[in-house]
Amino acid sequence: MNKKIVIITDDAAPLQKAVEDIAAVIGACSGYSAAVIQAEHFSGADLLAAYAVFLGCEKARPSSFASIEALLGHINLAGRPCGIFSSGAGALEYLSALVRDSEIAVGRPLLVKNDATDHENLKKWVQDILQEGK
Repeated sequence: MNKKIVIITDDAAPLQKAVEDIAAVIGACSGYSAAVIQAEHFSGADLLAAYAVFLGCEKARPSSFASIEALLGHINLAGRPCGIFSSGAGALEYLSALVRDSEIAVGRPLLVKNDATDHENLKKWVQDILQEGK
């Protein structure tokens, strides 16, 4: 049985290649499957059913993350792996603060440069995040 990994992102174009790359790396890992969800279509059930979550946005406080902000302030996800990624340092700080109260196990953040990611670095980053839950 595959463990479901949810990738939640805003619809910012600079991150779409990174989202595709993250989903591909997860898909290549035995025992995992990835589901990409645009933040405006997110529901709490998506997060509760997930083994791990990856969150990405281009800028801090995107309006599409409002429901995620509301949920993560009132839910305990202790021990679940979480990866955060963005093309901006301010957004990484926002995402770190966003997940703090949920007690989710946040790994090292990924700063995406120039709409591209180094494949080997990305692969190691995803694997490190997934190891947080073991």
